[in-house]
Amino acid sequence: MEPLHACLTFTVIIHDVSELTEKLFPIVEAMQKHFSAGSGTYYSDSIFFLSVAMHRIMPKEITQIIQVDLDLKYKANIRDLFEEFDNFQEGAVIGIAREMQPVYRHTFWQYRRENPQTRVGEPPPDGLPGFNSGVLLLNLEAMRRSKLYNQLLEPGMVQKLTEKYHFKGHLGDQDFFTMVGMEHPELFHVLDCTWNRQLCTWWKDHGYSDVFDQYFRCDGEVKIYHGNCNTPIPED
Repeated sequence: MEPLHACLTFTVIIHDVSELTEKLFPIVEAMQKHFSAGSGTYYSDSIFFLSVAMHRIMPKEITQIIQVDLDLKYKANIRDLFEEFDNFQEGAVIGIAREMQPVYRHTFWQYRRENPQTRVGEPPPDGLPGFNSGVLLLNLEAMRRSKLYNQLLEPGMVQKLTEKYHFKGHLGDQDFFTMVGMEHPELFHVLDCTWNRQLCTWWKDHGYSDVFDQYFRCDGEVKIYHGNCNTPIPED
């Protein structure tokens, strides 16, 4: 049998980061002040909001993209992840896994105090713990078509939601997706935790040890390990 790689052809396109940032900046400028820690910090660059507006800057013939962080280890065929696009419900434009630490329990502290019965920031399966953007499925065609999603990119809508939720983040695109997901969960296809098994435990030692395991638990065979916050990934 002929090796699989001999049957495939690939096109590799290298993009200039400065050119992408130049295109992105007018779209994401307003949200940067809400979702980064300030000028000069790690997530302050427009490139960390690339996924938010990918549908605006990629050629129309590109309809679906998987965007991933570099600190990943794959235990399954990436083709199986691509097939998750077929599971998107009507109206969903982005596939993303839940955040596996109580990051947003902390970030939404004021909203949670004012709304003690809220699901915002609560752990799964019934809560809304927020999202982690280490593994993203972007249905660019659906993002382009979605009137709702594109309205949410407008500075006025970003301001309205950040005021409602008293939101001030520092993690770029995943902060935006998390906040929007609290208001419009129908825009997201939630990936199983095994597609983005995050390993960082920073929040366990910073005030949330009593609830940490409720967020961190992930049952099932891991398909992608995510060594976020420089956490070592298990060896084979």
